[in-house]
Amino acid sequence: MLDDELLSLIACPVCIGELIYEPARSRLVCNACRLIYPIRDDIPVLLKEEAQPLDAPNEHGPGKVS
Repeated sequence: MLDDELLSLIACPVCIGELIYEPARSRLVCNACRLIYPIRDDIPVLLKEEAQPLDAPNEHGPGKVS
């Protein structure tokens, strides 16, 4: 589980927008960019190269955004 203070500090690395925390799916979602950022071992992976499109068929595995 991510700390509330950390969640208040982080933003989408692409648009600097708000990220929505989905603890049940271990991910952060940027609705503006329609990207999903994984959380691995309680660490948000906020790299564009690790993000997946929100509407991707397999939202749980690693992916790349062009």
